[in-house]
Amino acid sequence: MKLIKQLVLVVVIGSILRLGLHNLGWHPPSLDKRLSPALVLWMIFGLYWGIAGLNSSPTQSSESWVSTYFHQFVLCAAFLLLIVPVPGLNGWFLPAQLPFVVAVGAIIQAGFLVLAVWARRHLGRNWSAEVRIAVDHELVRTGPYRLLRHPIYTAMLGMFLGTAIASSQFHALLGVAILAVAYLRKTRLEDQILAQAFGADYNAYRRHTWALVPLLF
Repeated sequence: MKLIKQLVLVVVIGSILRLGLHNLGWHPPSLDKRLSPALVLWMIFGLYWGIAGLNSSPTQSSESWVSTYFHQFVLCAAFLLLIVPVPGLNGWFLPAQLPFVVAVGAIIQAGFLVLAVWARRHLGRNWSAEVRIAVDHELVRTGPYRLLRHPIYTAMLGMFLGTAIASSQFHALLGVAILAVAYLRKTRLEDQILAQAFGADYNAYRRHTWALVPLLF
C-alpha cells in the first residue's frame, strides 16, 4: 500500500502548502473542479497498485536504497507540481475556457491507466517499485512488453500528461518534465540490471523493442 500512502501524503502536503500560500495573500486560480476526475483516477490507480503489489516475488538483487529513495522523492515532487499551484508557474498553457479540455485530460489519463494495469498483469510477480531482479525472475515479452520494455513508465508519463492537460497550468507541465527525466534515468538502470541478468536474451529483446515511446524512443 506504499503508493496509496504516497498519493495521500502528496495530497495532504499540497493542501497544506496551498493553505499556507493563501494565508500569505497569494490567491491562485482554483483547480478543484478541473482536477477532481484526475484525482479519482489516481486513487483508483493507487488502490489497484497497492493490491497487485502484494504478490511480488522476493528480491534477489536490486539498486541501492539511495537510488530507490531518490526516485521516490523525485516522483513525489513531480506529483506535487502536477496538482499544486506554484507562484510564477500558474499561467494557462491552454485557454482556461477551452471546451472539453478536462474531459480530454481524463480520457487520456484513463487510457494510460488501462495500459498500466495491462502491463502490471503481464509482469506479475516480477514487478517491484525498485529496479531489481526478483527470485526466479522472468523476462516478460507478452502483452505491451512485445513493443515496449517499460510500458508502466510509459503509462505513468501518460497519466501525468492527462492530468496536466486537465489542469492546463505551467506548473503541471514542469511536473511532467521532471517525471520524464526521472524515468529516463530509471529505464537506463533497469536496462543495465536486466542485461546483466539475462545477457544475450535481453540484448536481442532490446534490439526489437522501444524503451518508452514506439517509433520515438
